[in-house]
Amino acid sequence: MAQFTSLTSRMISIPTNDIDTDQIIPAQFLKVTDKNGLADALFYNWRYNDDKSPKQDFIINKPEAQGAQILLAGDNFGCGSSREHAPWALTAFGIRAVISTSFADIFRSNALKNGLIPIVVDEATHKMLFDLYEEAPRADLTVDLATQTVSFAGGSFTFPIDSFSKTCLLNGVDELGYIMNFEKEIAKFESRD
Repeated sequence: MAQFTSLTSRMISIPTNDIDTDQIIPAQFLKVTDKNGLADALFYNWRYNDDKSPKQDFIINKPEAQGAQILLAGDNFGCGSSREHAPWALTAFGIRAVISTSFADIFRSNALKNGLIPIVVDEATHKMLFDLYEEAPRADLTVDLATQTVSFAGGSFTFPIDSFSKTCLLNGVDELGYIMNFEKEIAKFESRD
């Protein structure tokens, strides 16, 4: 898993509520077992016309979206089925943090296991971020995982994350990698039996 300590980036905004995993990555792209090419499948049905040409008005097709690593989304992001390909597609595109008022539990779990930070904010902070995006769409935000803080010109806020996921992300290890950090202790325990 990719290590996550902090990032400074512009946001892109998709204010739609209840974006489900089928909208994030449609079913026809679920046949792959690796992440190669999934960036092009992200939001495929919203992003491309029937002739597969890009829809110029969709945010991630716009030049200003290139390089942005923070997605500001509507309420209840990642609902629907449990496809791990959804965070794969987001991270393949370069998104490392998604901000919403809520996330589906399975999506949040899959995101954290794949180096994507789901940042939960209250409604007032959510509205303020959308206002900031409208007023200054190129403004940078800094996500600092160690302090669980998002800062920007004029303010900051904190966000919750469970300590196990935080530790894994800060160290760039998955669950197995975390356990392997205790290899000496495991070997010592096993030698006693």
